[in-house]
Amino acid sequence: MPALTPRSAPNWLTDPAVSVLSRLGVTPNMLTLFGFAGNVGAAVLAADGRFLAAGIVMLAFSALDFLDGSLARATGRATPFGAVFDSTMDRLSEAAVLFGLLWYFSNLNAREEELLIFAAVVASIMVSYLRARAEIIGLKLREGVFTRTERVLLLGGGLILHDLLDVNVLTPVLWALALIAGFTVLQRLAMVWLKTRDMSDSA
Repeated sequence: MPALTPRSAPNWLTDPAVSVLSRLGVTPNMLTLFGFAGNVGAAVLAADGRFLAAGIVMLAFSALDFLDGSLARATGRATPFGAVFDSTMDRLSEAAVLFGLLWYFSNLNAREEELLIFAAVVASIMVSYLRARAEIIGLKLREGVFTRTERVLLLGGGLILHDLLDVNVLTPVLWALALIAGFTVLQRLAMVWLKTRDMSDSA
């Protein structure tokens, strides 16, 4: 089952921004680091209960992830380290915002939300870990209904709606993050099993 959203932005959308960034001397790694710093800022806002601002900042800075790869290719600066650095900062960015929420809910003694955040962090990391492990054994693993883009959109949108609607949107969002990301882990594990079984059969 493919992901729910495209894995990359169309060129007509990214090319103008990439052209400007290139002329300004911005490197892909700088852009990656800038995106991470913005998500840390979103985490601080979330920890303080300013969810509308946190959601907007999270979505805005996470969108930079669509640009760093395009910038690397356009400037001839695509490197193995850059790919690893980008992936690492993506994981830390996601965890940072969830940690901000953990800080907020821990002050409220909200046990349910604390446990859901832990489950969401573990499941999110495992989705990416399975892909990385699959690539080590020579498998391309792009399948998954709930990859980083979907998780960012859900959490960022949930933060915004929680404030705009003035209702508890975050608890259902955390349930969805934990359960659907967990399902994606099982889905990817099943895909690895099927692909490695085919490899064994053809050997």
